[in-house]
Amino acid sequence: MTRATPAARAANNAKTMSALLLSLTDIRLQIGGDALFENASLQVGERARIALVGRNGSGKSTLMKIAAGLIEADSGERFLHPGATVRYLPQEPDASGYETIGDYARAGLDETGGAHEAETLLYELGLDPAAAPENLSGGELRRAAIVQALAAAPDILFLDEPTNHLDLPAIAWLEEKLRGLSSALVLISHDRRFLETVTNDTVWIDRGETRRTGVGFKDFEAWRDKFLEEEETALHKLGRKIAAEEHWMRYGVTARRKRNMRRVGELQDMRKQLREAKRVQGGPNFTFQAGGASGKRAIVAEHVSKSFDGRKVVDDFSIEIARGDRIGLVGPNGAGKTTLVNMLTGALQPDEGKITLGTNLEIVSLDQRRARLEPEMRVADAINDGTGDWVTINGEKRHVATYLKDFLFGPEQWRQPVTALSGGERGRLALAAALAKPSNLLVLDEPTNDLDLETLEMLEEQLSAYEGTLLLISHDRAFLDNLVASVIATDPDKPGRWVRYAGGYDDMVAQRGSAPGLEGAEQKKKTPKQSAPAEKPKPAAKTKLSYKEQFALEKLPAEIDKLQADIAALKAKLDDPDLFARDAALFDKTAKDLAAAEESLAEKEEEWLTLEMKREELGG
Repeated sequence: MTRATPAARAANNAKTMSALLLSLTDIRLQIGGDALFENASLQVGERARIALVGRNGSGKSTLMKIAAGLIEADSGERFLHPGATVRYLPQEPDASGYETIGDYARAGLDETGGAHEAETLLYELGLDPAAAPENLSGGELRRAAIVQALAAAPDILFLDEPTNHLDLPAIAWLEEKLRGLSSALVLISHDRRFLETVTNDTVWIDRGETRRTGVGFKDFEAWRDKFLEEEETALHKLGRKIAAEEHWMRYGVTARRKRNMRRVGELQDMRKQLREAKRVQGGPNFTFQAGGASGKRAIVAEHVSKSFDGRKVVDDFSIEIARGDRIGLVGPNGAGKTTLVNMLTGALQPDEGKITLGTNLEIVSLDQRRARLEPEMRVADAINDGTGDWVTINGEKRHVATYLKDFLFGPEQWRQPVTALSGGERGRLALAAALAKPSNLLVLDEPTNDLDLETLEMLEEQLSAYEGTLLLISHDRAFLDNLVASVIATDPDKPGRWVRYAGGYDDMVAQRGSAPGLEGAEQKKKTPKQSAPAEKPKPAAKTKLSYKEQFALEKLPAEIDKLQADIAALKAKLDDPDLFARDAALFDKTAKDLAAAEESLAEKEEEWLTLEMKREELGG
């Protein structure tokens, strides 16, 4: 019987299930000596909302280009429903060859429909259709490319990092547009809040395979962590089984040769399975170079103002920043965030007013454009400013290759020029260079640009533990909410005025009634606190552990100690080379008891950790 090809099967499925628009099956692509993909797949149905996630270098953009029909895989099948239309937004839009931005935005669009829609979208985004592309900023060019993609109203819309270089008002505008589209969406983005808002399904590219999770990005990280935990547990069990089999081979009673050979073959298969298992790559492991303590008052600004070409970007601003404060700065592109930070840190003098820097300040800055990374410099020179191949981190002298390994750079990369790095690698290198210097005042301008989720999570974790003062400019709303205790934002009523709000990004929006730059726009909505009916008072939050929880927290350490002693005794018993020959039943029982004890230990340790964290959150 002749088997149908994957493309034929996809076509038959499309006839019976009209929701399927595009399918990739058994995709394989080799770049250099290694396969980037093995048996990768992707199915896109009508009105799909798919987040495509994975580490930098995992092949997200490449798989998207294969799906969009821009490049061909080495093998596998791509099926596109007859008549379905596709639009693709690249990471780096190119408008060269077009006289105006309007020509670029209308490229390939129907004059009666799409072209008119493009004009409307350009107007909504504040873009002049007559502007020359070479005069546009990165953010303006990306807006024009988004207009070109949206105006076509395709059946499938592929967007690769659509929020790069966009400010918060533009991101909010894009979210609103995408939620109202009938097109199927496949998105790559480092903006977690954006993915949470727009997607309802996630495809994870992991070690050359695609894994469809069936959950939106909001639940992806929990799904991923559970998957990796179960995978590691399975490999651990396989290792234990191999050890037991090897023990049987060495010390077991000689059985019939046929049976022995069968078990030898099974052991070989298990060893091969464990040897060929692709372990997940370890994440970045970086730490901050600790500086000395600064004075209690890190920065004091008194009635400072700054103007450019007659326009005031900072008007009569005053603030006192104490040691250890964690402050975010938000606002539309061009509002003056970087100007304000440069004045606060002494890099730029105000036109009016006074800036006083505290004593013993050690300031380290990471600029948005990564200006310190000159294209032709060696990667190592970015770390030590070209002074050699060694760097001292917290008193420990380390070779730059070893230090860069913590940031996921290979041993051969430290000699390469910066220009050979990808965008994500340049982002990690800029972080590595900044964190190699001692600081007690850290200034980060868009640090999340081009970082993958694992690196972003590690950066967030390290910044949470940073004991110095933090000034953070970011368009990443989740990043701000997780890190800062107050936000400085533009005044909605007066240009050039800046206001400090308590709390994170969401708290700032709730206090203002809108995000900076969206005042008076269609997206302006009442916050839940304003629009929701009065709720009944909630019960007072718990201030201490319950008696049952406190009792468990006190008795768990002793139980954990006992289990660890039991496990050691059981392992010692299994180490007896004559045990199996002397008493096979006892050997099997001991092995089962060991597995049960290890499982119980893991449960007890998890219970203790949960209670201990809860105790700390409640203040002891």
